[in-house]
Amino acid sequence: MAGATLLGVLSCSRPVLEGAQLEQLAEVAGQVDGDRLMDTVSEVVKAHQEDTPVPCSWLTEDQRSRHEQVCHLTREKAGALMQRRFEALGLSVRREEATNAPHPTSNLIAEMRGTTRPEEVVLLGAHYDAFYAGADDNSTGVAAVLELARVLSGYKFDRTVRFVGFDMEEFGLVGSTRYITGQNGPERIVASMVFDCIGYYDTREGSQQSLPGLPAPTTGDFLAVFGNDVSSQRVSEIFALNEALKLAKVTPVISPRDGTTPLTGDLMRSDHAPFWLTGHEAIFLTDTANFRNRHYHQPTDTMDTLNPAYFRRTVQLSAATIAYWAGGPR
Repeated sequence: MAGATLLGVLSCSRPVLEGAQLEQLAEVAGQVDGDRLMDTVSEVVKAHQEDTPVPCSWLTEDQRSRHEQVCHLTREKAGALMQRRFEALGLSVRREEATNAPHPTSNLIAEMRGTTRPEEVVLLGAHYDAFYAGADDNSTGVAAVLELARVLSGYKFDRTVRFVGFDMEEFGLVGSTRYITGQNGPERIVASMVFDCIGYYDTREGSQQSLPGLPAPTTGDFLAVFGNDVSSQRVSEIFALNEALKLAKVTPVISPRDGTTPLTGDLMRSDHAPFWLTGHEAIFLTDTANFRNRHYHQPTDTMDTLNPAYFRRTVQLSAATIAYWAGGPR
């Protein structure tokens, strides 16, 4: 099979959620506060607006003129905000620094240790660097990670839940590549969820473009959930949880093998890709970015373009899914 496939075409029956305590998972999802989410997006946007852009002198003048947004990338204040918020929750927080030129990175990692299987890790991540104000890309992802850290820290789980702020995604998935290739030791990542652009929805017919080679709805009011062959079961699980809890409008997509085919390159454009390329399970949640959002990588990617209600439902579904994967809640 050369191209990506809608999950519904692959599956003849609804997947079974072993051991899922749906009432408890619904309770966890209900803890997601929509107002708090949007307030956090606003704080992250402000951090980007008040920050100093990363130097772009390493680019030629022609490159800078053709890719103006590259000289408007900010990261430090958004990363500092994430760290403060994690620490305020009492989470164990650390930085993974790399000084490699021309793109030094500082991945931010916080976690809740599991009670019975702490060596098994469920990872939740989003990149905190952004062009311009970066409201959808990726202040929504950062806000979702922080809100889920708040909600999930009120429970205990069998597995360790790890929250990661990836650095320098916009310059070629640099932080996430360094993170996943540096993994060693007894711990094992058993499931991963990556957010990138999850707050822009458009209910007008014709608002959604299709990825090349992949049929898609023509209205941009759904959450896309991407997986590859290795992570297809995780996609089935989030789809089944959504069917049971009725939280969001989800379109699941499976890319064959490790995701690298001529027709599915657009499915590899965020921090899940290094996970796929190293054989790790990961699912990618997105509003499909430029296939829907005309403000993508533009100065107009601002708060007023977001849809708070749809955004909250996406985070609620993510809360239930992470809780299920982590073996809880307790």
